[in-house]
Amino acid sequence: MNTFGHVLRLTSFGESHGTAIGGILDGFPPGITIDVDFLSREMWRRKPGQSNITTDRNESDGVEFLSGIFEGVSTGAPIAFTIKNKDVKSGDYDSLRHVFRPSHADYTYSQKYGIRDHRGGGRSSARETAVRVAAGALAKMVLREKGIQIIGYVSQVGNIICPKNEAETDLSMIESNAVRCPHAATAMEMEKYISRLKDEGNSIGGTVSTIIKGCPIGLGAPVYAKLHADLGAAMLGINAVKGFDYGSGFGDLGKTGQELNDAFQSIEQKITTKTNHSGGIQGGISNGNDIYFRVAFKPVATIKSEQSSVNDGGENIIFRPDGRHDPCVLPRAVPIVEAMAALVILDHLLLSKTLYV
Repeated sequence: MNTFGHVLRLTSFGESHGTAIGGILDGFPPGITIDVDFLSREMWRRKPGQSNITTDRNESDGVEFLSGIFEGVSTGAPIAFTIKNKDVKSGDYDSLRHVFRPSHADYTYSQKYGIRDHRGGGRSSARETAVRVAAGALAKMVLREKGIQIIGYVSQVGNIICPKNEAETDLSMIESNAVRCPHAATAMEMEKYISRLKDEGNSIGGTVSTIIKGCPIGLGAPVYAKLHADLGAAMLGINAVKGFDYGSGFGDLGKTGQELNDAFQSIEQKITTKTNHSGGIQGGISNGNDIYFRVAFKPVATIKSEQSSVNDGGENIIFRPDGRHDPCVLPRAVPIVEAMAALVILDHLLLSKTLYV
């Protein structure tokens, strides 16, 4: 299962410490000007080594296109691309060749396939998400032509929570700090906390919140292609994700239907809702309001302290991991979440056009 999407289909390939990773994006519309500078900025937002609170691995993450683009414009043919792995230190993982790391895919992968690449997790590594960001950047180029904007930000790190009041946050400052939080004081507190955990060899999780603006009415379907279901599947397929909610979600479970129902109103012959507790999706179909959702990430499983586990010989062991890892995935996860959302929204735009026009 290396392919994602209905009409717009992304197939990714490669491992963390292989020669390269890459993808084939099929179903991408023709006639789209490829903004290389925008693509580079998106890749930089995800790339390792971008700040003192991320992994020390240093990859340029340049994207090389092999097909589907002619004279800077998409042709409608499959777009194939590669991203080289240059800063690999596979020797750091030699001590883990026979170890099943706690909360990793080591054990389940080896039991399912009978083999595994121990170097950085191989195929199960978050390194693969660079492919998703590249494909998502292409999808964003189409969406912005249609006035659709996807904005992700870090809303929680551990017990540090960004204010929900829009008057207290400024989405324009998300990229101004290493954490990608739209509230300056909270961002500073988050960064200090992550930095301390990095020094201690520990890790922490939290949430990424996302807003999709300008999405038209009618994306999604009422049964097996619900828009929120496809968004949820896209997010839960990202490494380290433990949960997804949209609209009022888990946060308002104590409220009643009378409190959470979005009442309709007509203003100058245009039907809208007075509130948006539904998060822009009703009955599996977008209703024209902003779509908003949250994605919960667990703490990075690799921590630099002694842990107990089992090796592939079935022996109980104590080990201390080597290698380079993020103390918190959230800052680099923001562009990944946005990319997967962009792929889903464009896929549903194409799906609607295919079925109903």
